[in-house]
Amino acid sequence: MEGARAPSLVSLCMEAAKQDLLRGDDLLRDVYELPPYLFDELLMRSPPLVLHKLHTGMPKWKWDDHDVFSPSSENARKRRSRCGNFDRAWMALFKLRWPDAFELLHPADWQQAYWEKHLQNCLDEAAEKAMLPRFDGRISEILISDSTLNYIGYASTFDYSRLHHHFRQFGYYLRSLRLQNALCVKETCDLLRKSRLESLILRWIRLQEHVDALCDLLIWNSETLTSIEFIHCNLSSRSVDAICGSLYSKGRQCHGIQHFSVHGSSFLDSNRVTLPYSLSSFLSSGRSLCSLRFCDNRLDWNFARQVFSTLLNGSSDLSILDLSENNIRGWLSNFNGKFLGGPLPSLVDGKSLQSLRVLNLRGNNLQKEDMDNLRNALSHMPSLEMLDVSDNPIEDDGVRSLISFFIEASEERCPLIELNLENCDLSRTGVTELFSTISSMKRPLRSLSIGDNNLGSQVAASLLGFIGSQILVLSIGGIGLDSSGFQELQKVSSSDIKLTKIDISKNRGGIEAAKFLSRLIERAPELVTVDASHNFIPAESLTILSSSLKFAKAKLEHLDLRGNNWDSLPTGASELFNLKHNGKPVVLFSSSAAPNFPYDDDP
Repeated sequence: MEGARAPSLVSLCMEAAKQDLLRGDDLLRDVYELPPYLFDELLMRSPPLVLHKLHTGMPKWKWDDHDVFSPSSENARKRRSRCGNFDRAWMALFKLRWPDAFELLHPADWQQAYWEKHLQNCLDEAAEKAMLPRFDGRISEILISDSTLNYIGYASTFDYSRLHHHFRQFGYYLRSLRLQNALCVKETCDLLRKSRLESLILRWIRLQEHVDALCDLLIWNSETLTSIEFIHCNLSSRSVDAICGSLYSKGRQCHGIQHFSVHGSSFLDSNRVTLPYSLSSFLSSGRSLCSLRFCDNRLDWNFARQVFSTLLNGSSDLSILDLSENNIRGWLSNFNGKFLGGPLPSLVDGKSLQSLRVLNLRGNNLQKEDMDNLRNALSHMPSLEMLDVSDNPIEDDGVRSLISFFIEASEERCPLIELNLENCDLSRTGVTELFSTISSMKRPLRSLSIGDNNLGSQVAASLLGFIGSQILVLSIGGIGLDSSGFQELQKVSSSDIKLTKIDISKNRGGIEAAKFLSRLIERAPELVTVDASHNFIPAESLTILSSSLKFAKAKLEHLDLRGNNWDSLPTGASELFNLKHNGKPVVLFSSSAAPNFPYDDDP
């Protein structure tokens, strides 16, 4: 048996150099004298601690060879190449350690991205230990696990064993941070003194101790912070006042926050009738504020009304307002040129409404009367592109209020391109009227969601013509099409359907759903995503789909067939499951339709 191949002299020297650099800086000057090809190879072989030392310690003469260069000179090219080599080395280390996260990131600086994520991992480890009942030590002295230390090339003679070592050395690279309540204390804020945070996510902030530490952190980062999010927090009016007051840079009358979000939290005192002064000031003076989210906070109509009124007279260019999952029925009552007992001078000049692109009112117990008031408000949102009123029992009369707005706005080319009306207690009659209006608009919708409304199979006749319109994204899951509805939809005759994405899930379509899908694939060359899950599609239908995909113009990237009853798969369907896009399966399926719980799509 042939023995293992002996390491090359270069490999042995590289390993010796790495170990020496972990222990100290004695070899650093000599390493920079290496020929470029050997130096670059050392970069690609180095663990993070060594690469960091080589990167931050790079002398000027190594970058530009003691020469004044222009962007077109050879030395400039070499400098760009060396910067690129470092970045490639950091990118390789990031991908090795966090392969899933790597696919989602495209940072300008991989070194910064690496150490930022490393510090977040260290904080998450520390939070787990700090939340244990028996913990009574100092947070900064918490020991980092061996597995984390091994990733960065830790050596026993080079002390990075405690949390404070990592923040002292790499805290400068931290721009985004997730902080749990156990670590939202003064000691942690002291660790973050080197950081210049731009984005901050807070979880489970409940106690005054947490709020006090947070305010210190906000004051320290007020010049750089642009995004702040609260999740599962308990914030009293006093806490909100303190937090909002800490977001202003010293000597400035406006803040730099662009994104403000409160989600799943107990927000403000239940008996409060006015907004805290600091919150009102924050909303009205934030010239940079782009998105505002108060989601699932059990807020009432009075809070929503005051926020809306404040924004009307604000100075921000707000583009996203999300008030979903609260209970704000009646929040726009009597919105007909007067509001809150007086005229609205901002209805024409209010910048906040003029720039609003996204309005999310999902799950707020809104009724048909609220749609009348919303119709009046929409006329003062000339830039609105997306409206979501799903999960509100607005019924057909509520939709008719929106239809009347579309008709009134059609002459001015209404910019709305996405409308979500899922689970709104709509009937076939109301939806048919909606289809007719949308199809006649000068600038028709590009995306419509009417899923989870009990429309019945007879809606297919109206749907048939709508599918052949200019619509690009259509969600009709769970509307009760059944096999007869899909039979009707197979009559689609357009040879150039514009659809790029469609959801027909939860419709009990059986083999007729597969036949419709096959016909659609042949006639929609831009179709990319299809959700046909939970449709009782039999296994023999897969051969039909496989044949359609083989000869069709469409290039599907995602076809969801999960939740269908397949005890065995036909031989002819094998090609379907071998389809790949960017290395990932195009078709998602399960061999059995029975999930861990009984599925029931009855309304």
